[in-house]
Amino acid sequence: MRQEIRHAKQALKTRQDWIKEAQRVFNKFIRLRDKSEPCISCQRFHTGQYHAGHFRTTAAAPELRFCEDNVYRQCAPCNNHLSANILEYRKNLVKKLGDEKVEWLESKHPPKKWTIEELQEIKKIYKQKCKELENGN
Repeated sequence: MRQEIRHAKQALKTRQDWIKEAQRVFNKFIRLRDKSEPCISCQRFHTGQYHAGHFRTTAAAPELRFCEDNVYRQCAPCNNHLSANILEYRKNLVKKLGDEKVEWLESKHPPKKWTIEELQEIKKIYKQKCKELENGN
């Protein structure tokens, strides 16, 4: 009975619901991956909240939403109050990835519209990656 209810709830989810779920797990992965790194923008460690800050926003480049090279640990003040502190973000991203990769991120990319099945797979992959990081693997 409980499993039937769970399946019924899953069937009611929209593509947008799956994007949100996949994004939540992906963001958790980024925060775990970068937990020993400072904020990508201000390069400081502090006790506040950290986000998974997108270099190219999901509004500007939705096709890069789940691109690991486009997202790094970012402090809430830089992300929320300084609009990602983008000039410092870019400068530190060049140090981390190199000019060529950053220029690739800034270039045009083909549009991407994930299917529900692809979003479910993204969620599954990043859930597993989170588990591995949490277990120290």
